[in-house]
Amino acid sequence: MYQANLSYKLLCRYLGEVLDAGLVKFENEDCYDITPKGREFLSRHEEYFKRCKSLQDQVSEVNNEKTVLEKMCFNQGRGGNNPKSPSRSKRSGR
Repeated sequence: MYQANLSYKLLCRYLGEVLDAGLVKFENEDCYDITPKGREFLSRHEEYFKRCKSLQDQVSEVNNEKTVLEKMCFNQGRGGNNPKSPSRSKRSGR
């Protein structure tokens, strides 16, 4: 309880939830044990967490690439607009 930084009230609530879900079972007055369903849950949760982390990393890479492309498109980071390049209105014939 103390290592998990839980109050007694929260511990009882969470313990009730995992018992009701069949993830742990009551062995005797001092012991709870994880069930096969609980082991499967932990295994699947670990895989889920890894996939989420991988997706977050991919989204971050895509956003970084988007930023690079936007900077290239608008000449940001290169001292602003190039004064020797024709303006948009001249190129479009306006």
